[in-house]
Amino acid sequence: MPKQDPYAALRIKEFNIFLFVRFLLVFGWSMQFIVIEWQVYSITKDPLSLGIIGLMEIIPAFSMALFAGHIVDQREKRNLLALCTGAFSLISLGLFFLTTDTVINSWSTNSVLYAIYGLVFFGGFLRSFFGPTIFSLVALLVPKKIYHNAATWSTSTWKTASVSGALFGGFFIGWLGVDTTLSIVFILVTLSFITLFQIKKKPILNSKIGEPVTESLKAGVKFVFQNKAILGTLTLDMIAVLFGGTVAILSVFAQDILKVGPEGFGLLNASISMGSIVTMLLTTYIPINQNTGRKMLISVFIFGLSIIAFGLSSLFWVSLLALFISGAADGISMVIRQTILQIKTPDDMRGRVSSVNSMFVGSSNELGAFESGLAAKILGPVAAVVFGGTMTLITVVTTAVVSPTIRNLDLTADIEENEKEGV
Repeated sequence: MPKQDPYAALRIKEFNIFLFVRFLLVFGWSMQFIVIEWQVYSITKDPLSLGIIGLMEIIPAFSMALFAGHIVDQREKRNLLALCTGAFSLISLGLFFLTTDTVINSWSTNSVLYAIYGLVFFGGFLRSFFGPTIFSLVALLVPKKIYHNAATWSTSTWKTASVSGALFGGFFIGWLGVDTTLSIVFILVTLSFITLFQIKKKPILNSKIGEPVTESLKAGVKFVFQNKAILGTLTLDMIAVLFGGTVAILSVFAQDILKVGPEGFGLLNASISMGSIVTMLLTTYIPINQNTGRKMLISVFIFGLSIIAFGLSSLFWVSLLALFISGAADGISMVIRQTILQIKTPDDMRGRVSSVNSMFVGSSNELGAFESGLAAKILGPVAAVVFGGTMTLITVVTTAVVSPTIRNLDLTADIEENEKEGV
């Protein structure tokens, strides 16, 4: 097997433009998430309100996911992403308006809260299209032989933007205020919209244009459930994210337990993504194709342990370290999942398979946020986080025992086959 070029995908101009667009979008989205979580908890002091934010996003994201995948497979990807980005800019503009002094002083708390929930709901609708559109577009920008390298760089860019957005979001709340920070989000999203048009339109590779929706959706779901490697990977990640998600209640820890203010809140969020970035960049040099399944199981197990450590910690530096380790472990799992999906998914099904992925993993982020908020309301934040980490450990052990497909998963042959195709 020839030595892999860690920068193979970066040598393609349009892929670099795509990475820049994705960075701006995710940076803005992450900063917006931080600001809204902080603002909602500040005006309600109720952890359940944070869980409701997740619930408001998961309802449209989950219910629209399969239909969105069908639309993505039937449409040109560049323009579809532009449409989603333009709509996202309207959400950012609306949230900016809701956090201005004029609205805060003239509207009731509930009116502001419900309006924020409404925009989050609209954002969940858009998310059902963002995931499969971006996933499909990546495969049209690079040759098949470097899909695995492009998946690593795309995921690393996403995480880099996440850490930057989380970090600056926390700092900007203290330095500039909530409304000004959201105005910056609007500017970033608008810039990504403009930049996106430097990528040319791409061909639609689906040969079944006009296929009935029901037949299209059934084909996508059937493919995922018949592919044990994809199904097992998605299931493991879904449960880990569902129970191991602490991000939704980090504002509770920052304000009430660690007492570190908005700057500390930003650092807590950023430490998760910083860990992911470090490991994902390393995977561009250290292939994950050998013993892939075992590496994924070990990484998710370490993720669960670190979440428990965070929940039990009352020291800020220990909490930062625990979240950094959780992000590092999650980064490995994320790269493996995206590589499996890119390699094993046919071109004409990328939208639908990515939509199923979003139903398993993407939507479990929001459902996990609701679970975390509800558990924190009932059990208290510390017990809720420890419970989530424990459930993650149980899931990993169970998967390792009952699923030989995942335990013995190895991508070496798949990657070598793609490289031989040379297209």
